[in-house]
Amino acid sequence: MAENSRPQEPEEHVDLAIVGGGPTGLLSALLASRLGLSVRIIDAKPGPLEVGRADALNARTQQYLEVVGILDELLSFGIKCNTSSTFSEGEFKSRQSHWWTSLEHCFRPNFLMIGQPVVERVLKDHLDVPICYQERAISITETDDDVVLITDQGRKVRSNYVIAADGARSTVRRALNISFTGTKPEMVWAVLDTFIDTDFPLCPEIITFQLKGQSRISWIPRERGMARFYVLLDGKITQKRAEDSIREHMAPHRIDFVKTEWFSTFDVKERIASTFVSNHGNGRIILAGDAAHVHSVNGGQGLNTGIADAFNLSWRVATAAKNTNLAPDAAAKLIRSYDTERRTVAQEVIDVAATLVRDTAHTARQYVSTIEKNAGYITGMGVSYDGVGSELITESERGIWKAGKRCPDIWLNRIGNDEAIRLYSIIPYGKYLVLFLGEQDVQTSSFRNICTYFALYSRDVAKMATNGHKNGSDNKIETFSSDIVTGEDRFAVVVRPDTYIGYVGESDGWKKYLEQLDILYRR
Repeated sequence: MAENSRPQEPEEHVDLAIVGGGPTGLLSALLASRLGLSVRIIDAKPGPLEVGRADALNARTQQYLEVVGILDELLSFGIKCNTSSTFSEGEFKSRQSHWWTSLEHCFRPNFLMIGQPVVERVLKDHLDVPICYQERAISITETDDDVVLITDQGRKVRSNYVIAADGARSTVRRALNISFTGTKPEMVWAVLDTFIDTDFPLCPEIITFQLKGQSRISWIPRERGMARFYVLLDGKITQKRAEDSIREHMAPHRIDFVKTEWFSTFDVKERIASTFVSNHGNGRIILAGDAAHVHSVNGGQGLNTGIADAFNLSWRVATAAKNTNLAPDAAAKLIRSYDTERRTVAQEVIDVAATLVRDTAHTARQYVSTIEKNAGYITGMGVSYDGVGSELITESERGIWKAGKRCPDIWLNRIGNDEAIRLYSIIPYGKYLVLFLGEQDVQTSSFRNICTYFALYSRDVAKMATNGHKNGSDNKIETFSSDIVTGEDRFAVVVRPDTYIGYVGESDGWKKYLEQLDILYRR
């Protein structure tokens, strides 16, 4: 990037600068600001997104946004969908939802069909940080201590960290000379957000249409009675050709396009950055969302993967930026493990989407089979970090609790009033959650600055727990009963701030886990 010749404004100092005001950047800003960081957002777009782009939140993303506290608002706009259908030769050939309904410890086993503009608007409404639209980063310089960002409007921002969420053509990634390699299948899709009049049986399902042995049309139900169509075409792409193809696939049913709100085309790209963190994984500039990885839209992975990046990253940046008295290498370890975890997941997402998009040239049965095989990524609930070499995962497990996997959303009963409550409705973002399962005597006073504590008892012993922890060892631990706890359980689970499990084990192993990570404040 070349330096701007315009007179520069006075230098701004913030904890975190974010380049890109899409969902990944907005959620990163919202979480970081809630955790006490000062934030500046730079976005080259002329303003908020008004139409188009992504169209679905999977089950895992809904868990994230419940923790954030905005899911209920989004639910009021979106449509729940957990059934995929295939239609061919004038009739439905199959309907399937078992990869959703079979999910365990998941309260919302479905997509929430909702447009990206709505998601961005809700995030923005909850964010007390201004967005500098129509402003492009033109220079970025990193030192051991900070990052200096200069925009084409003469703004100079000095920050502890920068998150680059500025899309597939990321100017920040290019400035850092981070490679962005992959494949580009020769496939071009048309996409329409449209209101229709039809005698086709309307249903809140994702419908794949097969014609002549290929599955080139998908119909996605959307909010406000809108329909989204994905259309794979050869040759010149026009709206008329896309509409004609939809009519042909839906025959013998009639369809009229009353009002099309958005028409666009996209060619499939499958690319991933060689590193998500500058300075060979040890720097202060971090790639997220499409700036780090791009792939086919098949399976609804784009928006969901970007939100997962933000949820995985924000607490790490906040911990590293706020705490100058962290133990040696703690900040670098936090950021470096983001690269380890999310780059591995991004490559797997690319592989899943690549298989799906190529199967559109085959039968609907084969396409559905591919979805079923990769349901863990499509629902989001199978994404995990075990076995990837993360410094923040200690390989361990007990029953349904396994380090590297998502924390189960279990039902609890609060001891004292027997109130039933789900775990994800009370998980705090930004702190570790330590769960003590079964009767055990634990002291936690040294760890309250980074942790929240819950004690979970079996139903049989819950009535003996009164105020605070069993045996009165610590009255700062909230107590619950749960059907998943047995009388023989005596172990602890450390749930990271991104609701993934970091450690499972007995005795004081949970303390050693936190100490070994060097995340404790020096005392």
